Amino acid sequence: MNLRLCAIAGAVFVLLLGNSFLIGQDRPSIEIWPKGLPAGSIKLPLAKVKDLKEKEKVHPRGHVLYCDTPTLSVYLADPKIATGCGVIICPGGSYNVLAWQHEGVQLAEWFNSIGVTAFILKYRVPRRNPNKIHWEPMQDVQRAIRVVRQDAAKFKIAPDRIGVLGFSAGGHLTVMAGVQYDTQCYEPVDEVDSLSARPDFICPIYAAYLGDGYSDAKAELGSLVKVTDQTPPAFMAVTWDDKFRGAQSALLFAKLKEHGVPAEFHGYSKGGHGYGIRESELPVSKWHHQLESWLKVSGFLSP
Repeated sequence: MNLRLCAIAGAVFVLLLGNSFLIGQDRPSIEIWPKGLPAGSIKLPLAKVKDLKEKEKVHPRGHVLYCDTPTLSVYLADPKIATGCGVIICPGGSYNVLAWQHEGVQLAEWFNSIGVTAFILKYRVPRRNPNKIHWEPMQDVQRAIRVVRQDAAKFKIAPDRIGVLGFSAGGHLTVMAGVQYDTQCYEPVDEVDSLSARPDFICPIYAAYLGDGYSDAKAELGSLVKVTDQTPPAFMAVTWDDKFRGAQSALLFAKLKEHGVPAEFHGYSKGGHGYGIRESELPVSKWHHQLESWLKVSGFLSP
C-alpha cells in the first residue's frame, strides 16, 4: 500500500474511532460550571470528602457517593434513528448518592434505542443543606438545561424538545425543574444563563419528597410544588406500595389537570421503589414503554 493510501486509511480509521467514541461505550462529559460553582456553594470537610471517595471506589453497585464538579455525560442517539429529542436524566439516591448505573446509564442506553439523545446529570451529593436538600441540585439541573439548550444544534436536538427525567430524589428534582424553573437559585455566570431553564417536558418516576418538609408520609403536596398553566407536560409512573409517593404523584396529576397541563399518570399496584427499568413479571417493569408511547403521541419524537 502506497503512502497516499495509508494516509486515507488512517483518516478513515480516525473518523470511525471518533464516531464510536460519541455513540459507543466511552462517553464525553461536559462540566456545567466551568468557571466554578455558584456563589455561596457549600463545601464539605476534606476528611469527609476523602472518606466518600474511598468508599465510592469499592461500592458494589457503582453509586456516585460524592460530587462537587457537576457534569453531563453525553449519550448521542445514532443519527440513523435520531428523533431530535433530548432528555436530561437525574439518578436518585436520597440526595445523598447517585444510583448511576440502573437509574442513569441503563436509561440513557434505552433512550438511545428509541432515538433520543440522553445526558446523565451528575449533580452535587451528598446533601449540603439539611433544610434545603434540593437547592444545590436545583442549581445544577437549571444550569444543565441551559447548557444543553445552548448547544442543541451541536447535539442535533431541537431546543424546544428537551426534557428532564428522574427517579426518587431525582424525581423530586425533576418536579422542581418543572415547577420552579423561574426561581433564580443562582446568580448568572455567563451568557448561557440568559436562556430559559424551563424543560419542555418532565418525567418524575417514583418521585420522592413531594410533601412539606420533604415528606413521603402523607397524601399531600408541599409548598414547593407550585403548578401553573406554564408547567411543562408530564409523564409519571409510581406504585401503590411505595409509601405515599403514589398518592402524591396522583395529587400532582390532579393539579396539572386543574391548570390544563397535559399529563399522563401510571399508578401500579406493586413494585415498591428503586426498580429503574429492571425486567420482572410485574406490570410496572413496562413503564418505560408507556413513556415511549406518550412521547410519540405528544410530538416529542417527531423527526
